Formats: sequence, structure tokens, C-alpha cells
Amino acid sequence: MSEQHDNLAFLIADTNRLIRQFFQQRLRCGPLTLAQARALFYVSRFEGVKQVELADALEIQPMTMARLLDQLSDQQLIERVQDPNDRRAYQIFLTAAAAPHLEEIERVSALMREQMRNTLGAEQVNHFMTTLMRLRDGLLDD
Repeated sequence: MSEQHDNLAFLIADTNRLIRQFFQQRLRCGPLTLAQARALFYVSRFEGVKQVELADALEIQPMTMARLLDQLSDQQLIERVQDPNDRRAYQIFLTAAAAPHLEEIERVSALMREQMRNTLGAEQVNHFMTTLMRLRDGLLDD
């Protein structure tokens, strides 16, 4: 196998690290971490998600998710509500205070998309996304 193929996973991981770094450096909405921003974004898309489902979706251990949600709750950005169908489960809802944070997350995401388009061009971005989806789907097939 060629050296280029040996380094594909490393290159993808390193690019992911740089994306996280880009995002974190440009986020101006207070003491929000990238993990917290990801959680807020996910909850905004799936309001009422159960805490355990959120942990699974974000690939975070349940105890780590609980601490992360404690932090968001302390900042009054989310609230946990006991699931009416399961006394052991909690659903996560955004508060009004989360709105400016979500706007900031979207602003930084738009900056990142613009940077990628400026680097590669729209056609290459579309081709790259198609390639990554094929890679992802191929890994799911195993």
C-alpha cells in the first residue's frame, strides 16, 4: 500500500483537529467550549432529545455528557425535563438564553464553510463531500 493511502486516516483526523481549532478560535459567545456548542446545536435540531440519546449522538460517555449538560444548565442555556414516559430519563430543551449562542455557532460555521470554498472552490468542495460520503458509507457497510 502506498504511503499516501497509509496516511489517509491521519490526514482526515488532522483536518478534523484543525476544524475544531478554527471553530474554537473564532467563537465569541463567552465561555462556550466546542463540546458545549455541539450539544447546543444538536439540541436545537432535536429539541426534547433524551440525555442518553444525546450522549450517543455526540459519542460522549454518559457521565461526561451529564457534566457537560450541568455546565450548560449552570449557564442557563438548557433545561432538563423529566421524560413523562420514563421516570429515569431526562429530555433536554433550550432556553431563550441559548439563541445568541446558536447564532454565534452559525456565524462561525458559515465562516468555516466560506474558508473551505475559498480554499477548494465550490466544485471541489462538492466533489470532496461526495468522496467523504462514499468513504463513510463504505465504513458503515463493514
